[in-house]
Amino acid sequence: MHNKTIITVAPTGNVPNKNLNPFTPITPEEIAEDIYNCYLEGASVAHIHARDETGSPATDPAVFQDIMERIRKKCDIIIQLSTGARGGKLEDRGDCINLKPEMASMTTGSSNFPGAVNYNPPDLIESLAQKMLEFDVKPELEIFDLSMIDTALYLLKKGLVKNPPHFNLVLNVPGSLKGSARNLFILKESLPLQCTWTVTAIGKSHNNMSALALILGGNVRVGIEDVLELEKGRPASNLDLIKNIKAMAKMLNREIATPAEARAILGLAK
Repeated sequence: MHNKTIITVAPTGNVPNKNLNPFTPITPEEIAEDIYNCYLEGASVAHIHARDETGSPATDPAVFQDIMERIRKKCDIIIQLSTGARGGKLEDRGDCINLKPEMASMTTGSSNFPGAVNYNPPDLIESLAQKMLEFDVKPELEIFDLSMIDTALYLLKKGLVKNPPHFNLVLNVPGSLKGSARNLFILKESLPLQCTWTVTAIGKSHNNMSALALILGGNVRVGIEDVLELEKGRPASNLDLIKNIKAMAKMLNREIATPAEARAILGLAK
């Protein structure tokens, strides 16, 4: 099992649209269909953002539920819902946890996005952690900065996050940590011994950082949320990005985990 790598697909995010990338899935039907196709290609976790009828980021649980039901009719991919800062009002960001997905994202600190603050105050972090604990939803601890690991360790010590924790190391967001080998090594070496971890690398850093994650024994997230182009002037589809990581993993002798194997690795209930 230790040689298996988990591929997470992040198909939509809050920023991409059809103008930025024509392959961006927006509606629940488009998102579910795209995730299903990525599942067939090897994705075992789906990191899901919702959009309203205008295509804007949304926190409405009804939209998340629609997406979840469509996915569950098609496959057993692990569903991970986003509670991210761009999704909506502060007080609404944890509403999707009521749907009891297997996982949900939780950023353990504030940082900068291009033109905005990735706002995650301490009371919100603890509130999300408490709610995930109560609903038996495993948090993916989103790490944009080294200090966020310390906050995650504090939540572990306080009993608000169960062992073993799962981290997502996010690199190359403008305004946050650059996507470099040095930064990835620093983050990885700061993680607790008993944990699982994924790397999300934004834009041009994606291939190099993903390859390094695979070499170091980690997992990888891909998707239009993070990477808009395969190369200059060539829009990426989510399926293209999954195939790219699969080929990379094969070269590095990393086998791709199925959803069942990913559940075992992540410590999720069957």
